[in-house]
Formats: sequence, structure tokens, C-alpha cells
Amino acid sequence: MVNIMNWRKSSYSGDNSGNCVEVADHDSRVIVRDTKDHTGPMLRFSPDVWRQFAKQVKADASLSSDSLA
Repeated sequence: MVNIMNWRKSSYSGDNSGNCVEVADHDSRVIVRDTKDHTGPMLRFSPDVWRQFAKQVKADASLSSDSLA
């Protein structure tokens, strides 16, 4: 299953020495894995839950950057 998926590196990962996540779509799920550990554990989310998670992460990140200004 892992080898046939179309994995995409998160655009928020940047170029930070491999501390990244990759995402793929599979069987109506969003699959997330560590870029450095392709055979390790993966998280599976429904698309709705993934959107909620991403929205919250973005909101938290904007709050953090506001406090730095």
C-alpha cells in the first residue's frame, strides 16, 4: 500500500533538515507519515477531520507569529 501512493511533502515543512511530514490520499482517507521513516507508523484521517486539523494548526501558527511581532 505505501509504495503505490502518491506522497506529497507538506508545504509547511520547508527545508528544515528532514523534519517533515508527507501526505497521500488513499481509500477516502488522508494518510500522513514522517518523511524520514517511510516504513514507520502512519496516521489516517477522514478528509473532514484532516481539514479541521489543518485549519486549527494554521490558526495556532498565526497566533504564535502575532505574539512575535
